[in-house]
Amino acid sequence: MLTAGRRMDNAWMTLEKRGAPPAELLSADIYDSWMRCISLGLDTLRPPSPEFVSPATLRQEQQRCSLIRGLALAEMHTLHQQIAGSNFMIAFANADGLLLDIISDSSFSDASNAASIRPGTVWTEAICGTNGLGTAAYLKRAIVVHGGEHFFARYNNLTCIAAPIFAPDGELAGILDASSDCMSRQAHTQALVAMAATQIENGLFREHHRGNILIAFHNRGEYLHTLSAGLLAVDNEGRILAANRAASVLLHGLPASPGRRFADVFRTKFSAFVDEGRRKERQRLEDEVGSQFVATIENARQFSMMQAISRPRLPTPKVATQFVSADPAIAAVVQRVGVAALRKMPILIRGETGTGKEQLARHAHVASGRTGAFVPVNCAALPDSLIEAELFGYAEGAFTGAKKGGAAGLFKEADGGTLFLDEIGDMPVTLQAVLLRFLDDWTVRPVGGTKRQVDVLLVSATNANLDDSIAKGRFRSDLLFRLNTLEVTLPPLRERSDFTEIARHLIHKIDPLMDLTEGAIDRLAELDWGGNIRELRNVLSRLSLAEPGDLIDETSVESVLAYSASERLPGKSVGAGGKANLHELQRSHVLSAYAETGNNISKTARRLGVSRNTIYRALRGKQDQHDRGEE
Repeated sequence: MLTAGRRMDNAWMTLEKRGAPPAELLSADIYDSWMRCISLGLDTLRPPSPEFVSPATLRQEQQRCSLIRGLALAEMHTLHQQIAGSNFMIAFANADGLLLDIISDSSFSDASNAASIRPGTVWTEAICGTNGLGTAAYLKRAIVVHGGEHFFARYNNLTCIAAPIFAPDGELAGILDASSDCMSRQAHTQALVAMAATQIENGLFREHHRGNILIAFHNRGEYLHTLSAGLLAVDNEGRILAANRAASVLLHGLPASPGRRFADVFRTKFSAFVDEGRRKERQRLEDEVGSQFVATIENARQFSMMQAISRPRLPTPKVATQFVSADPAIAAVVQRVGVAALRKMPILIRGETGTGKEQLARHAHVASGRTGAFVPVNCAALPDSLIEAELFGYAEGAFTGAKKGGAAGLFKEADGGTLFLDEIGDMPVTLQAVLLRFLDDWTVRPVGGTKRQVDVLLVSATNANLDDSIAKGRFRSDLLFRLNTLEVTLPPLRERSDFTEIARHLIHKIDPLMDLTEGAIDRLAELDWGGNIRELRNVLSRLSLAEPGDLIDETSVESVLAYSASERLPGKSVGAGGKANLHELQRSHVLSAYAETGNNISKTARRLGVSRNTIYRALRGKQDQHDRGEE
């Protein structure tokens, strides 16, 4: 029996000799895709150049897809945490195969194929041949394209697992893809990608029908709030507006199509279902063929006819106006954090440096309505020998150097308020055990003193990979489970769809009389922002000092960025008029680091603190110069 690799070698040999693939050596989907590629005039030995849209077109499409993109990015971060360390890249494309976002491991960096895997690349079959994104877009169902099954050999060292995402009206809305080198582990990845796609679809369904009654149901009550639950959107009269794919499966072909009535599907009258919903959260439903379900009205509180529901209602979280959340994914995170804060749930915020973790923690404090202080603590800055005393306090004379009268400690200072533990991943293991005991009974034990109860909302944050720290014995897994009753991730600035709102919010805080032109914002949005919002704030502060007027334009941005770049580059000077070509300065810096790292893209990106896309752009710019004879 032929191995998979040998079978694909034979398939390629047959294709090259006969000009047609052998059906017996390929799966039906791959064979059909290869035939489509041949009919499109593609030649396996002469792949066309990758096709890229302009940065302006990419931003326009990202903004148009802001809702699904926000939902997709949240799932991409979750997926990446689940399969990180495996040479994986997670990608999201629109329905036309235009790549909008990627998240990848540092190891996914082979320039020969990764150079064309970046936002703005078009991944249709007509351009890239058989591939996960393009073939899934054509088939409108999930597919795995492994190694030599790609039509072009340049992608033969990749395995692509792609799943389509459908809008509530059934139209294709996007594609989610997990790609890796063929040597990486593949266990469960296909199921994880399918689950993420379903989660995005359900998010779109809920958002599209947020003004309608949403009914969740399942045969088993424990699955009522899982991805396998059916969702029905109905109006106040019980007319069905839409059903998700899980609902269609659970109802076995019953008439749950738009325009039909609740009573056409279930033996319970809609009015009786609503009345029962006023009294309890869950109830039994039976469909017309006798199948039993547990059902709930997800958004009952927003409808006047459901106001008699006896379930306790949480107060509405206060709004923290200092946290910009025009991006739908960020808005969802902010809402969840607000509700968790009201319930005094420990919250863990993950994200790169500068993404606004402390600002989100301050939002939690405001949303909680707590009257005590917000006390931020940088765990990485506290000395190991004194960190327990700093957090929990100490009695007079508890140790050499203890001040007269002792100290209450930061937990006591935050009593009635919020304690924000930043860089929690840098907390010593010995103190982690003490913190774990505190979370058991919310009691502090000052060094040399007596224990006391405190009322604290605990919010933690980290930019470290805690899962990796747990594996290396640097962080306790039982502590992580206690800290992340709610866990959220703030995406980097380059992946947010509300860059304009963030930039204008920051410049108005710096100087209320200043503003940015659209050209200035477009130019700023093109940068990678390795330092995220913190770096953007610093650049805007410099712009506010450099610009004599009250309107910052693209020219001002170029001037300040060029000057900043020249200051960072030894041996470089600005050109005539005090300005330099920002692109040339950046490219020179990148190429120098690239040479010093032995032409290693990943090492270069890590050294400079930028994305690999920045390195690729610099390399392409160098090649363009060479082609024009400018070198």
